[in-house]
Amino acid sequence: MLPQLQLLPGAISEMMATSSELGYLTIADRYGLLAATLDDSLSETERRCINRLVRSAARGRLQIANVLS
Repeated sequence: MLPQLQLLPGAISEMMATSSELGYLTIADRYGLLAATLDDSLSETERRCINRLVRSAARGRLQIANVLS
């Protein structure tokens, strides 16, 4: 059984803003994306934002940094 995960309101939009500004995803961002993928109550807009972040990282447009945040 998976533990209950609850995202903070506005967390995904904050990830989008900071990652586009900084050019990288932090460790906290990656855990946030992990939690978001397990959340069934996300809106379609939030799901699209998550997909954009993951695709950007996969294509090398966003770097993966080992900083906490």
